[in-house]
Amino acid sequence: MTQKPSNAFKAASWIALGIGIVGYFIGLWRADMPLNEKGYYFTVVMFGLFSAVSVQKCVRDKLEGIAVTEIYYGLSWFSTILCLVLLSIGLFNATLLPSEKGFYAFAYVLAIFGAIAVQKNTRDTQNINQTK
Repeated sequence: MTQKPSNAFKAASWIALGIGIVGYFIGLWRADMPLNEKGYYFTVVMFGLFSAVSVQKCVRDKLEGIAVTEIYYGLSWFSTILCLVLLSIGLFNATLLPSEKGFYAFAYVLAIFGAIAVQKNTRDTQNINQTK
């Protein structure tokens, strides 16, 4: 049986997602880098958010006995890992201060965590509302 997430956990999840995304985007906006490099980091975070939520959904579907194709499950994991690798390679090779690299890495991880937690809370709440 799914337990309803507390309002505090829902709020913390949304706050983590918001701080991660807004912080990352403000950092990109203010960064002194070419537009194509900003586009790379923007694409990596958007693709990472989507792929991490896809992994969470696949794992949850499997736990609940909902059919998930192995190809989609594998692609979701591959995409998530690829995004982390691409961000790591990009930051390693970037001409940024170490503090800036750390900022992007932590904002990215916070946004990914927030997206997964928000998706989980949404699904838990939906399941509980359907069983009432």
